[in-house]
Amino acid sequence: MSAATVFGLCAAALIGIGLYGLIVNPHPLRKILAFNVIGSGVFMLFGAIARRGAAAGMGGDPVPQALLITGIVVAFSATALAVALLLRLFDETGSVTLASDVPDKVQAGTDDA
Repeated sequence: MSAATVFGLCAAALIGIGLYGLIVNPHPLRKILAFNVIGSGVFMLFGAIARRGAAAGMGGDPVPQALLITGIVVAFSATALAVALLLRLFDETGSVTLASDVPDKVQAGTDDA
């Protein structure tokens, strides 16, 4: 088994774990972290693709390398924006969950008050 195959399998595992976390966890911060895990899997996949071209005797493929570097910067800035929006939501409402995420019993209790 080559190194590119191992990196590809690890990337698929990271994407799968991230998708599971994105679907299962209702908390917005955990969804942001799960989305970052998916992004890490995609970055690892691009790195494996770039490495495979370099291992074949050619120079490293510059397109996946450029996508990797650009993707890391964009993912960092998107994560910072999402966390800033989550902090703003907490400042405004006092909770980080949206109204649709609150169980029915809690909503019924607040409507009567």
